[in-house]
Amino acid sequence: MTIKKVAVIGAGVMGSGIAAQIANAGVPVVLLDIVPKDAEDRNVIAKGAIAKMLKADPAPFMSKRNAKLIEVGNLEDDLEKLSECDWIVEVVLEDLNIKHATYEKIEKHRKKGSIVTSNTSTIPLAKLAEGQSESFTKDFMITHFFNPPRYMRLLEIIVGDKTRTNAVKTIEEFCDVRLGKGVVHCKDTPGFIVNRLLVFWMQSAVNHAIADNVPIEVADAVMGKPIGVPKTAVFGLIDLVGVDLMPYLSTSMLSSLPKDDAYRKIYQDYPFVSQMIKAGYNGRKGKGGFYRLNPDAPKGTKEKQTLELKADKFDEAQYRKSDKPKLESVSAGRKGLRAVVETDDQGGHYAWKVLSETLSYAASLVPQIADSILEIDQAMKLGTNWKFGPFEMIDQLGAKWFADKLADAGMGVPELITKVGDGSFYKVEDGQQQYFGTDGKYHKVERGEGVLLLKDIKLASEPVIKTGSASVWNVGDGVLCVEFTGKMNALDEEVFTAYHKAIKLIGDGSGEYKAMVIYNEGSHFSAGANLGLAIFAMNIAMWPQIESLVSGGQKVYKALKYAPFPVVSAPSGMALGGGCEILLHSDHVQAHAETYTGLVEVGVGLIPGWGGCKEMLLRFQEEEKENYDKATGGKQLWFSPKVTPMGAVRKAFETIALAKVAKSAQEAKEFKYLKASDDITMNRDRLLFDAKQKALTLSKDYSAPEPVEEIRVPGPSGKMALDLAVADLRKSGKATPYDVKVSSAVATVLSGGDADWTAPIHENDLYELERKEFMQLIRHEGTQKRVEHMLATGKPLRN
Repeated sequence: MTIKKVAVIGAGVMGSGIAAQIANAGVPVVLLDIVPKDAEDRNVIAKGAIAKMLKADPAPFMSKRNAKLIEVGNLEDDLEKLSECDWIVEVVLEDLNIKHATYEKIEKHRKKGSIVTSNTSTIPLAKLAEGQSESFTKDFMITHFFNPPRYMRLLEIIVGDKTRTNAVKTIEEFCDVRLGKGVVHCKDTPGFIVNRLLVFWMQSAVNHAIADNVPIEVADAVMGKPIGVPKTAVFGLIDLVGVDLMPYLSTSMLSSLPKDDAYRKIYQDYPFVSQMIKAGYNGRKGKGGFYRLNPDAPKGTKEKQTLELKADKFDEAQYRKSDKPKLESVSAGRKGLRAVVETDDQGGHYAWKVLSETLSYAASLVPQIADSILEIDQAMKLGTNWKFGPFEMIDQLGAKWFADKLADAGMGVPELITKVGDGSFYKVEDGQQQYFGTDGKYHKVERGEGVLLLKDIKLASEPVIKTGSASVWNVGDGVLCVEFTGKMNALDEEVFTAYHKAIKLIGDGSGEYKAMVIYNEGSHFSAGANLGLAIFAMNIAMWPQIESLVSGGQKVYKALKYAPFPVVSAPSGMALGGGCEILLHSDHVQAHAETYTGLVEVGVGLIPGWGGCKEMLLRFQEEEKENYDKATGGKQLWFSPKVTPMGAVRKAFETIALAKVAKSAQEAKEFKYLKASDDITMNRDRLLFDAKQKALTLSKDYSAPEPVEEIRVPGPSGKMALDLAVADLRKSGKATPYDVKVSSAVATVLSGGDADWTAPIHENDLYELERKEFMQLIRHEGTQKRVEHMLATGKPLRN
């Protein structure tokens, strides 16, 4: 069955977020909720949810246009709409009676064979299915999304004994390919995988912080980045999800966990938690939580405060100015997890106590909560953004070392850890990753059809080309993959060298290699040029070397654009500045849905110097021609040119001078950073496969684009018009003095310098203008201050 339309019942934060993500996939959604008492608008809850999402940041919608795919309604007047839907998602209150009443309504109106799922995070499937008809239970399962549904990749699926296999396959495939989820199958046990382990981890962390008088900043400093956990760590995470959620989760767990479960042994009901909630300190959504902003700080300033933990008492007087701990255990994170827990300081001791309990607990739950360690590690990484899963962490510590330490501490050693012995939970054999099973044997890590990962290719091969900042890999079928390897995947001459070598190796595409894909598996595609290298060169006045880098980038980007073989870029995460310019020069972009791209050079006092200005101008001129042809039916009217002097120039100027950043691949199409013909991949793990397939398709009878010989630009009069617009912004205080300087350089390039509308110029002329204006700006003190400020703070300077 193909899912063509979905219904979501429950328009709360989760329900509306799920509906938004389904709409992001281009699938129509019906969003239903109850009718409030005395409501004038009976659909007010669903309508209000959409209105709220359109204003939210981070945005649930990848494009605001997607909201139009959601049809609102209510559970009294619109139940017949369920008959049009292939999948019905229940996201109502976590109350079994309410859910059963909802299922009764669904069953009366759904079409035969439609799939029904619950988003519950606490109620077992067996209880949900209790008393339901045989046809309902065959079509029923749990699909547990994580909040926010757009950004959290994990989907936990729990199926019953009677659930149809083809129904499971349909949901799994749709959520994987269309919604971009990493689907993990869990057993029907309390909390499934992530909540079961996360609640235990947080309880253990709070316990040891209180027992050993560990300051909150120390706890979060060592339990964050040093062990591969997001910087919110423990207490920051509780503030994020809500302090008031913790008692609810604990109660839910305690009501259903086995009597001998380790969580029952460590659970403590601290009086200070209920006191915090009563006082309105629910975390970020309230007056604060374990952290807050000082309400008495001078106006216009911010001072972060931290709570001093006391098990039996909460008082606002316990807040003090936050401290930034300097601990050897925190620095030890660079050497690995074992170095952290072996460090003899407060952070190291704390990390060992929390991790020893948590990792031991995880090992004791296989195969109770999942069939293998693979599901548990994948779930914890996708559902919490941990860098490593529990069993990957045990491997870092050494399974034998960990078992011995547990025994020395008088803690029980889980059977699975004893069984693995001197070995590891993961190993590589014959270029293939394997995992340790509960049967005591190693099994291959299998990838789904359509999944191709560079990390797997690396296990079985060596790079074809390698430089200091890039590697080139053979990804099969005659396709080479260029991977950036520097910090933040920044671009420099070493990257350009790799490009040139790869271009030479592929040749005309008729030999061993036929296409190029530009891709990497870092958190971000590329943050652009290496600013650290730039500021070093600026400080010692290496102007010829900087100009060589600019011209070198122009040459390699131009070579990619006009190569005799297809070049497909596959970005994910940030593709900024020079990273965006790569996309602009590619034949095709296969973008991950969560691609954030833009030409942001003005933020550091520069302009796009590797062809970005030129490419954006050409794209907006092409858009102008297309709109003209649509309006005239393809006819050329003698009194009306296809391209006007200022239309495309003004749009390109606004995009570049305002440093517009698209916050999704869909939005990147609206901004023209991506072409209408470029494609979007929802699941990150499928990106390389999709890009490779596109490159192979393009390689058949490929012909390179023709160089642009004639570009019409307005010249000095056009620049004057743009400068006047910026001057108005300066008068109103919306532009700074140096904004005016940098914008003037953008205007010079886009208007063509001294060119004239009647005399077309070549794209090489625009390259030359970019380089000239770039070099003038980089010598300016204002630009140097912006670059230094960006490197020091990560934020643009408004000088």
